[in-house]
Amino acid sequence: MSWNQSELKCSNQTHTSSKYSYFDFVQKPIEIYVFIDPLCPECWSLEPFLKKLSIEYGRFFTIRPIISGQLDALNKDKFDKPKRLKDIWEKTASRTGMSCDGDLWIENPVSSPWIASLAIKAAELQGKKAGRIFLRKVQESLFLKKQNISDEKVLFQCAKAAKLDVGEFENDLYSDTAKKAFQSDLNLTKEMDVDFIPAIVFFNPSTEDQGIKISGLYPYDIYVQVLKQILQKDAVPSSKPPLEDFLSYYEVVGIKEVSVVYDWTKAKAEREMKKLQLQQAVEKIPVKYGTFWKYNDEQ
Repeated sequence: MSWNQSELKCSNQTHTSSKYSYFDFVQKPIEIYVFIDPLCPECWSLEPFLKKLSIEYGRFFTIRPIISGQLDALNKDKFDKPKRLKDIWEKTASRTGMSCDGDLWIENPVSSPWIASLAIKAAELQGKKAGRIFLRKVQESLFLKKQNISDEKVLFQCAKAAKLDVGEFENDLYSDTAKKAFQSDLNLTKEMDVDFIPAIVFFNPSTEDQGIKISGLYPYDIYVQVLKQILQKDAVPSSKPPLEDFLSYYEVVGIKEVSVVYDWTKAKAEREMKKLQLQQAVEKIPVKYGTFWKYNDEQ
């Protein structure tokens, strides 16, 4: 794959009927590389935008999470300063609305970050979708439950929650295949000159046009604009699913995610979730910042 890039870079991190046929978008798929680190709160804060982009325009692209390993490399000194990490997490939570409980770094710090990254690649051996679901469960365990995601017991719990074959996952965790997949992600990070996370690269392998890289967090409209540019066509957003279908699919969501996806104010999103709570369709998850809800699939 040849690589040339145009880049939109955010040094500040946060700024706070279709003409397409099935043949069209299968023949010219857009690939979106999302460079993340499972311990990065800014990457966690990207989740609402990725969900909305997938719902509205997912028929045009596939998302490929790339575990960059950049958090450890770029912020190595911070791992020796838990108070500093706590402050960074909690400022991010306050700014973005996606809870990051920084008390983790005081009470139950992550001892070996690379194990969590390797586990994500092991999960992907059971399929790309399985890998994405496992990644989300790892993030929930870390940011919401303050769990040490380098602890194998926690990773096996995540594998079970993601409905993986846990025995297969255990066999794959330290396998050469998983290690090679992780190394491939690190090589791709270097090849695409990713030196800041999160970063998203939009790439159309069917054309000779350059890819477009966005480093940092941007307003949602920027991602749509870049997608249309790389797609080389206008695109009509798909209709949003009913709220309960959205919750059933993702299982655990934050108010920030609901408000972004449905273009609601935070207050309206809270009201809609409380209606479902009265119907016992969801239960509230206690978190330090914002609000998260778990769908009750046993109703």
